[in-house]
Amino acid sequence: MARIGYARVSTLDQDFDRQVARLKSEGCAIVRAEKVSGGRREGRAELATVIEFLRPDDELIVTRLDRLGRDTRDVLNIVHEVEQKGAFLTVLDPHVSTRGQMGQVVLTVLGMVAQMERGFILERQREGIEQARKRGAFKGGTRRLDRSEVLRLRSLGLSVAGIAEAVHCSRMQVYRILKETREPSCPTAR
Repeated sequence: MARIGYARVSTLDQDFDRQVARLKSEGCAIVRAEKVSGGRREGRAELATVIEFLRPDDELIVTRLDRLGRDTRDVLNIVHEVEQKGAFLTVLDPHVSTRGQMGQVVLTVLGMVAQMERGFILERQREGIEQARKRGAFKGGTRRLDRSEVLRLRSLGLSVAGIAEAVHCSRMQVYRILKETREPSCPTAR
């Protein structure tokens, strides 16, 4: 039986050292950590690796349930995958384990709370952006592509594929820019 820890923070400027230290103090011989949003399961390579290598009677440990995920369905799917491996999940704060049936119920409720909390965070973010817009302090994100360059290359007769290659983007992005500027539809790129 191995005790495997998983730590996660959402942004690059956050630090997971405290989580890693707590997991090691709980006896985790292996701790995998990553900096990625918990809002979705995609892109969480360390979590996928941990689950893939779980063996029967192994214990996956997280400091809090929201480190595992912020979506109830994702959390429940992760718990199911852990159980399919014959392993179990332990959350340290509050201390809950899937070893018993009551643990399953508590994890389901905690997963719902984590999802609600994420909804509250997004709502507060939207409200803050709206207030900043009213004050003129929020201008939105910066455009990542130089639209004038895309249009210039199009006027020179480059194909969509040629433009995409020149400005280092996807053809779909070129099509969107051309559509936004009401350019005539481009023939399929070769």
